[in-house]
Amino acid sequence: MANRVGWFEVVGQDGDKLRSFYGDVFGWKFNVPSPEMNYGMTDDSQTGIGGGIGQAQGGPGHATFYVGVPDPQASLDKIEGAGGKTVVPVTEMEMVTFAMFTDPEGHLVGLYKSDES
Repeated sequence: MANRVGWFEVVGQDGDKLRSFYGDVFGWKFNVPSPEMNYGMTDDSQTGIGGGIGQAQGGPGHATFYVGVPDPQASLDKIEGAGGKTVVPVTEMEMVTFAMFTDPEGHLVGLYKSDES
């Protein structure tokens, strides 16, 4: 089975403003579990897949999608062998293990550890 897209993300300079924009335009509601991170998560029953919109953590921001993989490091190794570049190494957080890379044309894409095979 192919790996599935399971998360999207939009982050920028003003997380509150971005959430207000997407909420007004598309009717999305956000759960902000950690106000100090200024990051709100959508309900996948509203958006098709889960997603987050918030404040960029030290950068200009981005809009991207995340692909679920069983072994993020093995996927990064394969990505680098195919001409991609690791941007964020495998990072373990309380709720998720993720990584980010750019494809050969510089598009930013994320990976997250998924139990699906």
